[in-house]
Amino acid sequence: MQDPPFPFPSCFAAGERLSEDPTTAGAKSAGQSVVTSVYRTKIAGHCRLITVSWCKNVLARGLSVSVDDEAPSGSGAAALGRAISLKVEMRPWHFWRKHGARRFQVDGRAVDVAWDLRSAKFGGEPEPQSGFYVAVAGDREVALLLGDGKREAYRKTGCRPASIDAALLSREEHVFGRAGRFATRARFQEKGGRPHEVAIEYSSSSSGCSIGGNIDPEMVIKIDGAVAVHVKHLQWKFRGNECITVSRARVEVYWDVHDWLFSPGLSHAMFIFKPISLLTSSSMPLSSSDHHNIAAGSSGFSLFLYAWKLD
Repeated sequence: MQDPPFPFPSCFAAGERLSEDPTTAGAKSAGQSVVTSVYRTKIAGHCRLITVSWCKNVLARGLSVSVDDEAPSGSGAAALGRAISLKVEMRPWHFWRKHGARRFQVDGRAVDVAWDLRSAKFGGEPEPQSGFYVAVAGDREVALLLGDGKREAYRKTGCRPASIDAALLSREEHVFGRAGRFATRARFQEKGGRPHEVAIEYSSSSSGCSIGGNIDPEMVIKIDGAVAVHVKHLQWKFRGNECITVSRARVEVYWDVHDWLFSPGLSHAMFIFKPISLLTSSSMPLSSSDHHNIAAGSSGFSLFLYAWKLD
């Protein structure tokens, strides 16, 4: 598939794969937010991964949809070998780019992507909260449907709802913060769970801020304003994991804040929030290299949070 004949926001440079390491030059741009969600669903004759990314910078917003172009063959990493991508730029003076449709081929089968963001309400986030739809359809079924404009999406695509709902495997966010505080909202249950406020507070003697008057490096993770994780002596415990309870559900939290402490300039820490069940083993720590293995090979949801420290 050829690249569309219009420029993209810097976070979606032409030819860039969405599944690359998140510490790319685009994500490093201060003030630029990126949210990426990976879904598993049946489309074009096979169970495949669909990746949807939203970005926001001072000039524009961007939407990108990628469909796995290789049927999974037992290995999650192999399934991410190739992807067919659609990229859309939205600027205030380019109204026509806020809605449309595109067809491309995946393993020789037609896949349609339709979107309408003309009435979308973003609320300061990269992805819209309401008043929109993004639909991915194939074989006369809408395999993935995002947003609240479902009736219009089915009319636009001319397809029926899929017999199997798409499963959200992972969500990746890049957030930027000053004065050692980062915040986002997240659901830890795929269906029926309410969004929770997630806040991360970091303090060190060099940052000039402190938690409870202590200048020894430490970190606090709060869920809905309540302290869920408190790590003291962070210079010795910059990697670790802890199990917490959120709305009576167990969530394993992993962190790696090495670069906050030991890398000068713009640096990021990585946090993983993974709901666990009786069938899920949570004894092994995760790292950033496990991102796509989790997305492709696990039946549970994981939130990957990259917190970029601007000062």
